[in-house]
Amino acid sequence: MEFTVRQIATLIDGKIQGNDSLSINQLAKIEEGQPGSISFLSNLKYESHLYTTQASAVIVDQSFEPKKPVEATLIFVENSYLAFTRLLEEYHRQVSFARVGVEQPSYLSDGSSVGDQVYRGAFSYVGRNCRIGNNVKIHPHVYIGDGVQIGDNTILLPGVRVLANCIIGSHCTLHPNAVIGSDGFGFAPQSDGSYKTIPQLGNVVLEDHVSVGANTTIDCATMGSTIIRQGAKLDNLVQVGHNVEIGRNTVIAAQTGISGSTKIGDNCIIGGQVGIGGHIEIANNTRVGAQSGVGKTIKEPGRSVNGTPPQELQESLRSQVLVRKLPELEKRVRTLELEKKGEG
Repeated sequence: MEFTVRQIATLIDGKIQGNDSLSINQLAKIEEGQPGSISFLSNLKYESHLYTTQASAVIVDQSFEPKKPVEATLIFVENSYLAFTRLLEEYHRQVSFARVGVEQPSYLSDGSSVGDQVYRGAFSYVGRNCRIGNNVKIHPHVYIGDGVQIGDNTILLPGVRVLANCIIGSHCTLHPNAVIGSDGFGFAPQSDGSYKTIPQLGNVVLEDHVSVGANTTIDCATMGSTIIRQGAKLDNLVQVGHNVEIGRNTVIAAQTGISGSTKIGDNCIIGGQVGIGGHIEIANNTRVGAQSGVGKTIKEPGRSVNGTPPQELQESLRSQVLVRKLPELEKRVRTLELEKKGEG
């Protein structure tokens, strides 16, 4: 991909100081910039690199005033970090959606329909009666089961598995080896100590703009749907149990496990390695610290909690300080006890 500085400035609504006809073909950190690359300066801790960078262009804040001469062309914008993010998004969009057509071998079953500008990579499989939208990118070794629906502009990266009857919205990204719609963990204990498998007959619904990380698994519902609402982002190695609902724009970090039938609200932030019990609710705008264990409903929205069982964040931090002091406190108690015995 190649753009001129002028085209980039138009995209990010910037004003140019320098040569606007330079060609840009890559993005780079400011300290690693090379001719043909563009970078940005947001954190003034890195300002010194601006005066030595080999990058052809650098995006800076409108308020920034260089202290030395700068060889690179500067693009002044309201917020350089957000502008560079916008540029990354556009670059990613163009690279990710560049592929079109069908590689062989690949398989498309009877009764399935495929939209325009679709890419189907080698060894991909699409089951019966599927509906694949426009500009969908199905990378090699992707499996799509019978009756699946996939919206426009969604990307399924290598090794993704979408099982029967699941619904994937538009503008979603499923990273390598994500599994959508595997059986929920449903087993009924029997009188002889064995377990009887409970058939899992539901599906998974991902609404629009959902991102699912590599090796993340989302179980189908026992009945009905496991639902990931619009804009939710799941990191790698997240386990979502059957009949779970995850709210809009909620983000969940790696190695978190969510037990069945739990409902997580909108705009929540769940840290890494969090364990969340089943059949509970977590209110909107809740923040859960890494490695916490949530076993009960959190009713009040906007809380920040940490630990197992969860405490308010500040209480949890104070508790951690006290725990670190316990050996010292124990020594003091023993000393006082010995002094008391000596007095006796």
